Amino acid sequence: MNPDIQKKVDSWLSPTFDADTQNTIKSLQANDPKTLEESFYQDLAFGTGGMRGVMGVGTNRINKYTLGKNTQGLSQYLKRVFPGEDIKVAIAYDCRHNSQSLAKVVANVFSANGIKAFLFEDLRPTPELSFTLKHLNCNCGIVLTASHNPPEYNGYKVYWQDGGQLVPPQDGEIIQEINSVDYSQILFEGNTDLIQMIGDDVDQVFIDASVKNGSINLPVEAREDLGIVFTSLHGTSITTIPPTLKKAGYTNVSIVKEQAEPDGDFPTVASPNPEEPAALKMALELADANGADIVIGTDPDSDRLGIAVRDFNNGLVLLNGNQTMIVMTNFLLKNWKDQGQLKGNEFVGSTIVSTPMMSVLAASYNTEIKIGLTGFKWIAKMILDFPELDFIGGGEESFGFMVGDFVRDKDAVTSALLACEIAAFAKANGSSFYEELVKLYLEHGFYKERLVSLTKKGIEGAEEIKQMMIEARENPKTYFNNSKVIRIEDYQESTITNTLDGSVIPTNIPKSNVLIYYTEDGSKIALRPSGTEPKIKFYISVNTHLDKMSDLTTTEQLLDAKIEAILKDMNL
Repeated sequence: MNPDIQKKVDSWLSPTFDADTQNTIKSLQANDPKTLEESFYQDLAFGTGGMRGVMGVGTNRINKYTLGKNTQGLSQYLKRVFPGEDIKVAIAYDCRHNSQSLAKVVANVFSANGIKAFLFEDLRPTPELSFTLKHLNCNCGIVLTASHNPPEYNGYKVYWQDGGQLVPPQDGEIIQEINSVDYSQILFEGNTDLIQMIGDDVDQVFIDASVKNGSINLPVEAREDLGIVFTSLHGTSITTIPPTLKKAGYTNVSIVKEQAEPDGDFPTVASPNPEEPAALKMALELADANGADIVIGTDPDSDRLGIAVRDFNNGLVLLNGNQTMIVMTNFLLKNWKDQGQLKGNEFVGSTIVSTPMMSVLAASYNTEIKIGLTGFKWIAKMILDFPELDFIGGGEESFGFMVGDFVRDKDAVTSALLACEIAAFAKANGSSFYEELVKLYLEHGFYKERLVSLTKKGIEGAEEIKQMMIEARENPKTYFNNSKVIRIEDYQESTITNTLDGSVIPTNIPKSNVLIYYTEDGSKIALRPSGTEPKIKFYISVNTHLDKMSDLTTTEQLLDAKIEAILKDMNL
């Protein structure tokens, strides 16, 4: 074993760590040295959506010591930034194994450092945590979740006073503080006087706010006429989405009972990710059985939203995150316009790997769009950076959307309600959610996207992903599908290169390991290692004109063929 790794292992065999931890390490030493090396070869880092990792012993794992160290460092940072104040934090957790016990560890460490901790009595959605810390005037918030990652994962997301996740430079300052903490310095003995349990009292305020922000003025009959199938995929949204829909007036809601019970094993799905069609299979079957108009599914911590709607043949079609985001954004913009609220000082938000159609759509309303790095923390930061502008809504391709700024993270609760409002409004007016999407294609062009992810686990996988990005930069593509590359955006180097004249301008956004090609025919190809999973992701976007609805199928086939040709050029 590498001497540096061995040194870390030896330190975890000291009396600072409990007997169970030491015994587990000794067992790995004797029986599984490779897993031991994987557990210690690096320290878990904060990525796109906080810190996520496999649960277990070691510095590269989620356990009470790595999360205790995070919390001790964060406590010290809070006391330095808010000297003399009565500091308060809010803590939530999802359905994953150990989430409840790890949340209690986090609350204990905060309270041991003299910080008031509001701890949810049971699992709650991530967007409710973002809402709660503002509602209770907290200095920061923590949610224990690994979003849609496999069952062996857990995670730790940090939110600040505004309700948004940490962003530079503050995240770097906090990480520096965390790195200065020795495991022996963690204060694990909690002060029960500083831990307050919260629950239904906050739930009702959050649900009321979700209804206020996610609904429009609709006739009662329109909502009652909409057939909805909902699945929480064994996650937290079962606690809030059904009561939110009921509060808004939706009475025809069928819940997938087999997936309603929170369960960190996610027994009925291979992946609890609404981005994966297979995850919504049971919901689709139930919708076909009862003739529902819309299917809604969320990930375990209820920040991602997947939907399926009826197409022109009355079949259920799964929409991707880009499609859902386009329809939702257009609905909000049109609603603001119809109410005379578009004054010229509004904006919508999106990300560099999401559909370019968002920019086209915003321009059609003469509304500004701001585009940031992947991750909703960047969209939340836009609200902070431009206080003179009103935020309407925004989304990203990975099935996340945010309505207004009462929650500062992607929010499947309010977005689920908004999706139902759109579907109910359309149905009441002789249209459908799907038809509203196609109308936008007719007006702005047919944009078609596809995401391809390659999983590369472990030390070797991380190195392989690193080499793939190095190769892409050292030997950039000049053509995709016989269309010339005219622009390359390299966010790691902060450069935008015009390949036609060689000119280079800055990206003017923070650095990130993302490379994007644009071609003469309007195609967009992005390469990005995931910040939360051992994956490298390839985002393909192509587009063309759609002249009439009857051309939809043949035009989509042409776009699919373009995507296949691009993937072939990339050896994918």
